[in-house]
Amino acid sequence: MHPVHRPTDTARPALLDLLRRTDGDPGRRILFTGATVVTMDPALGTLATGDLLVAGSTVAAVGPDLRARGDAADAVVVDAAGTILVPGFVDTHRHAWQGQLRRIIPDVDDLAGYVGTTLARYAPAYRPEDMYVGTRLAALGAVDAGITTMLDFSHNSRTAAHSDAAVQALLDSGIRGIHAAMGPHFGDWDRQWPTDLGRLVDRYGGGSGLVTFRLAALATAEIAGPSLAFGPGLARVAADLGVGVSVDAVFGRASSAAVLDWEREGLLGEQLTLIHATGLTGEAWRAIGASGTRVSLAPTSEAQIGLEDAVPAVDEALAAGVRPGLSIDVEVALAGDMFTQMRALHAIQRMRAVHAARAVNAVSGADGPPNRITTADVLDFATRRGAATVGLGATAGTLTPGKQADLLMITADEINNLPLNDPIGTVVLGADARNIDTVLIAGRVRKWAGRLLDADLPALRAEAAASRDHVLRAAAAVADATGGGR
Repeated sequence: MHPVHRPTDTARPALLDLLRRTDGDPGRRILFTGATVVTMDPALGTLATGDLLVAGSTVAAVGPDLRARGDAADAVVVDAAGTILVPGFVDTHRHAWQGQLRRIIPDVDDLAGYVGTTLARYAPAYRPEDMYVGTRLAALGAVDAGITTMLDFSHNSRTAAHSDAAVQALLDSGIRGIHAAMGPHFGDWDRQWPTDLGRLVDRYGGGSGLVTFRLAALATAEIAGPSLAFGPGLARVAADLGVGVSVDAVFGRASSAAVLDWEREGLLGEQLTLIHATGLTGEAWRAIGASGTRVSLAPTSEAQIGLEDAVPAVDEALAAGVRPGLSIDVEVALAGDMFTQMRALHAIQRMRAVHAARAVNAVSGADGPPNRITTADVLDFATRRGAATVGLGATAGTLTPGKQADLLMITADEINNLPLNDPIGTVVLGADARNIDTVLIAGRVRKWAGRLLDADLPALRAEAAASRDHVLRAAAAVADATGGGR
């Protein structure tokens, strides 16, 4: 056995060096011992005290005591007592290219305000290098906060070079990334999308396997015209490439009508993910549920930006038999971590459930309990269901032997979490990014002892500031030239 480390062990740098030198070795074993293991696998459940063995890039075993296993005999041992092992979070939809514009419109009033500033004003000013900076910054921030898989809904692909830059940023960050490609809403672009998606798949489809692809589209022509709206033509492109489809801006009656059109055209199904799904009709939800179509909720986006009725559609999804994934959406106005999404959804749904129960009881005179979701539900949405939502259910989302070793070690004995009474409740309601001691993606260490690896923070600061300044100057120059700045 190799030397053990604990979160307070001064010898941890030596152990990190060992792990880094053996990264990529399929024979390398890491044995986490003495942790509370929240597998999110219904068959395995939660181990109050257990071990987890990583072999190469995959989870090899989970159990109460794995030290006696032959394949653990030469493992690097990590004493994980006082921590919770949990699957990495899955962000099912984020516009990562906007990373250098974080919180630039924190009090945006509505969707039109976001579209008018970010998509119509700032997006056309982006160069390929700005795509790279924003996307890499967003991805590294995601990893630091425990998001090991992120779908990048990259809807500023003005040229093939813009797309290449976004994909390279995902590769360089080390995240498990899904590049969902779409053309821009406004401004000049090469009209290379969607055909260029085939080039991306051919060029980057191999390699490490961490970056995969989907086609991205809008639900209707209302915002940016018919060329970006999902339908039979785009569905054929995706089917020919063997990739899934993520559809954004799914809300209201127009999107409800589109869903029913897609049902008649045979376009619904588990290969399709609908993002937001707020304010949809009962008939649309019937079609979604009956077809196995996936749904991605963005709890803070729905509520803060006020998308349709501003209520995350978790009750509607569950009533239709759909367990959704969760997403961040836009960091220009929102937080970038999954803890915020889980807590927002948990609070909003439970508030809504109490209101609904009171309304029913007032009419019926009964005293029925509210139909509340639980912390286990929202953690399921953030992990297992999120992976299924982006087409990676067989790869990630649970700590199941055979799946990829995408996992978090969360400290449970720090001031905000001790003493540990309920591990799932602690992850959802107590923990935050400071408690994420270790992050593994495909068995490789991406965060260690609370420090994000492979990220030169001073360089990131300079790059992000320079890119932001360019975008703001270029956007202002265009506005002045066209009279929009006066």
